[in-house]
Amino acid sequence: MQTHFRRRWCPPGHRPPWPHQHRYEWLWLYAAVEPATGESVCVYMPHLDGACFEAFLGELRQSCPGDEIVLVLDRAGAHTSGAVEWPEGMSPFYLPARSPELDPAERWFREVRGVLSNVAHATLEVLESALTEGLRPYWEDPRRLARLVGFSWWVAATGSILTSPS
Repeated sequence: MQTHFRRRWCPPGHRPPWPHQHRYEWLWLYAAVEPATGESVCVYMPHLDGACFEAFLGELRQSCPGDEIVLVLDRAGAHTSGAVEWPEGMSPFYLPARSPELDPAERWFREVRGVLSNVAHATLEVLESALTEGLRPYWEDPRRLARLVGFSWWVAATGSILTSPS
């Protein structure tokens, strides 16, 4: 777990009282969101690698059985690994390199990071609880998430894909 720092006001000449930690443990949030509806699937994993990504794809497939899924991805190593076996009916759509502003989920992650910033979590369990509480408002009101990530051009593209004849 790594503490992210945000700006904080402090009188001139004084150091801000930032929490800090000298050891790191990691917890990875794998998430997928449907921009038009705000429906999402989130899974906590211990690593960012092809095996965990493949396990996430399996969870995503189970949550949307029978649907054709096009997953928009950045070019992280875990996403582009040739060792990842994609479930039937799922395919990747890779964004251009170094373009996080095109990924709707990045807006969601930025909001959630704000909830977790400037806090040193004692254990991964405490971090997972805090992260779950940060995600809960979006799970309880998917329309809120749709407003955040539903770029008009994504919604138009997914609508045309979903309504086009096969």
